[in-house]
Amino acid sequence: MPATDVHQHLWPEPLLGLLAARSDPPRLRRGADGWRLELTGEPEAAFDPGAHDPAARLALVLRDGLERVVVAPSAPLGIESLPAGEAQPLLDAFLTGVRELGGPFVPWGSLALAAAEPGAVDALLGLGAAGLCLPASALTAPDRLERIGPVLQRLAAWDAPLFVHPGPAPATAAELPSWWPPMTAYVSEMQAAWLAWAAWGRAAHPRLKVVWAMLAGGAPLHAERLAARGGPAEAVHDPLTGFDTSSYGPKAIDAMLRVVGVDRLLYGSDRPVIEPVALAALGAAAEHAIAVTNPERFV
Repeated sequence: MPATDVHQHLWPEPLLGLLAARSDPPRLRRGADGWRLELTGEPEAAFDPGAHDPAARLALVLRDGLERVVVAPSAPLGIESLPAGEAQPLLDAFLTGVRELGGPFVPWGSLALAAAEPGAVDALLGLGAAGLCLPASALTAPDRLERIGPVLQRLAAWDAPLFVHPGPAPATAAELPSWWPPMTAYVSEMQAAWLAWAAWGRAAHPRLKVVWAMLAGGAPLHAERLAARGGPAEAVHDPLTGFDTSSYGPKAIDAMLRVVGVDRLLYGSDRPVIEPVALAALGAAAEHAIAVTNPERFV
């Protein structure tokens, strides 16, 4: 059985070109000191195109002993929330670019939320997407779950998974450090989406497999607090819900597996955003389950 990374980011050349041609965020801009990435909700940041070089990435994949890498669209860019006419060319460039790389790379599909419809799921999966990636903001309230409901129903009919990833951060003061949104908005949004799914989403979509990036912001670790306030704490035992390990280390992963069980954790590196964390400290059995056995069941 192959080792799988369910969460990497790789921006193909066509996507980089379209982002560089944009006049408004999200966009890439060439400055005196190199490329800069401009997003609506985050401080401007340096961008290294070399981190998205396919040959260099493949070398890292082989070094890491991976045989399958599922590449996610970068939801914090906010592409999915752009008007459909702006979003679709960018989404198409991502999907086509990753597909053309071939094995071991497989894309997560994504869609323009303004024009989301079940037929888009058919098209994405027909083109080889592993499943559908949505920004967590699309799931954080009952009305949002209802709006995206037909898409999720079609995804479940295909027995394909949903991957929930942090979306765009709200406006951030320019003087705040670059790590601020990932430690605040990303975490709170993932927690809110997991709670909304526990309260309303799962009942509406009982057969849908869902994988949460970054351990859903650690939301299941608050199960005792949730139960004490009358919330659906039983959601931590949902067998169709998995959690990728991206951006967390052995201490947080160990705490999570004690709550949800080791069979619900999947290896996600979030490369190249951060350096991957080794799982060896968890023990060989846990490492094999997280990187090999569990991804086969979910993705």
